[in-house]
Amino acid sequence: MKKNILGTGSHVYEVIHPFGTLPAGMKMGNASHVVTDSADRVHVYRRGEPPVLVFDGDGSYIYGWGDGLILDAHGIFATPGDEIYLVDRDAHEILKFDSDGNVLMRLGNRERPALHDPFNHPADLAVATNGEIFVADGYGNSRVHRFAPDGRLIMSWGSRGDGPGQFTTPHGIWVHDGKVYVCDRENNRVQVFDIEGEYLTEWGDFFHPMDIFRDSQGTFYVTDQVPRITMLDEDGTLISRGRTPFNGHGMWMDSLGNIYLAGNEEGVTKLAKV
Repeated sequence: MKKNILGTGSHVYEVIHPFGTLPAGMKMGNASHVVTDSADRVHVYRRGEPPVLVFDGDGSYIYGWGDGLILDAHGIFATPGDEIYLVDRDAHEILKFDSDGNVLMRLGNRERPALHDPFNHPADLAVATNGEIFVADGYGNSRVHRFAPDGRLIMSWGSRGDGPGQFTTPHGIWVHDGKVYVCDRENNRVQVFDIEGEYLTEWGDFFHPMDIFRDSQGTFYVTDQVPRITMLDEDGTLISRGRTPFNGHGMWMDSLGNIYLAGNEEGVTKLAKV
């Protein structure tokens, strides 16, 4: 049987598509984003009911959750303690859940978009190790918002444009070791800031970057609309690159180094580490 292999060097993967087998009568629909939890269960965040579908690493369906809570699924984030954050884009809200699916916190004013302030069709979020929450507020605003762990707004930065610290659709976001990495989608770059919003540098050579993820070894992964996935070191130097079957609208990695890509209407792709 022929295999579809992408990547180079130590970053080589077998492309498995589609990923996830659902019970009879269920369809994946529009898969916006994906995360894995501490047990390597795969949580697919999609536009449908239930909005979160959970699979094991082999793609067997386990359960779904979140019925009746989400209007428009977009970004998702999982903490090491299995707290799950969901971005409800068109409801202008972010919800935090415990591992049992109970709502712990809400950010934003549901159904009340705000210009410049949180939120106006937010795209994605990332949680720092100290619990601070960083949100890419990218469809109606061109902002990044920083919140305390209890949901208190600390600060915001960004404006429309293509200069340093400006955005045109900040879409994916990651935070690590005092730095914030933002996929500035329509400006074809990843911008890097400190946590106070000070511009540090930017990484180019992307076409509409969609999402960004950092693994435990310090490698960054960026998906774009070529479609492809790019691996870079901490300084933004290219390590490896490969073409993906579909756009990686959302991306995550499990503890074994397997990568999961959410491809909207194309469902989910697993890049199995070789």
